[in-house]
Amino acid sequence: MTAATATLPAATEARAIVYRTLGSQHGPIIRLMSPGDLGEFLKPFVFLDLFGFDTAGGRKGFGMHPHSGIATLTWLIEGDTLYEDTTGETGVLPAGGVEWMRAGNGVWHDGAPAPETRRVQGFQLWVALPASEENAPAQSIYLAPSQVPVEGPARVLLGRYGAAQSPIPAPAPMNYLAVQLKDGERWRYTPPAGHTVGWVAVSAGRLDAGTGGEPIGTGELAVFEESGAAIDFVGRGDTSFVLGSAVKHPHELVMGHYSVHTSKATLEQGEAEIRRIGARLRQEGRLA
Repeated sequence: MTAATATLPAATEARAIVYRTLGSQHGPIIRLMSPGDLGEFLKPFVFLDLFGFDTAGGRKGFGMHPHSGIATLTWLIEGDTLYEDTTGETGVLPAGGVEWMRAGNGVWHDGAPAPETRRVQGFQLWVALPASEENAPAQSIYLAPSQVPVEGPARVLLGRYGAAQSPIPAPAPMNYLAVQLKDGERWRYTPPAGHTVGWVAVSAGRLDAGTGGEPIGTGELAVFEESGAAIDFVGRGDTSFVLGSAVKHPHELVMGHYSVHTSKATLEQGEAEIRRIGARLRQEGRLA
């Protein structure tokens, strides 16, 4: 059964894992979620890539590319990267840092390994924006590692966990955490009220999720049934993973190539702005 054809079961008493995937490999990228498959079940989380590559292999970066209607959040696990976007921001994002790009009505951005960086690894997440923000002006926020709040084993990339709250303004009720557990360490995640969407993706080690099944392995994404119940985790080896929980996005997903909107009209507006910015970049010699 593929993610695109999966039908997720209804909730049971325990917070069960109802779907697991190793995604699809695209060179140095593992695509774990897309708007046309698991994104429909996990919205507002609609896209997730786990990327990792050695720069000695000639990988130079992702190139200048556009988005609209979504926000992207890049959690950089390893390696420093150069960034540039059409909100006017440029700089270096160090390992452990976070890039938040609310594309809104349209933006272009680029990322590439910084000089002397030998390896880059991280997650890129897309978040579907509510109708009130999907065509808002683009906004970018870059957090140094010291600016990412920590509560227990969790870094709070987006939302609030315990006493820690991300400085990034979440567009809707959602949490996105980066968690590290030592071998045998236990951790319970209790989602806020209304957060019935829940999933994890592992970047290192293996993770028990209290369901009695096989541990969730490196490079794997696991979807939990829609419920407000807590989830218990145990690290098997030193384990790193990201966790998302949210109130379910109530809107339809209307997709372009780099865009996700709530309607055809708002998609057309965003893609028109992408074309306008792209034409300007070509005039400036910043696009081929």
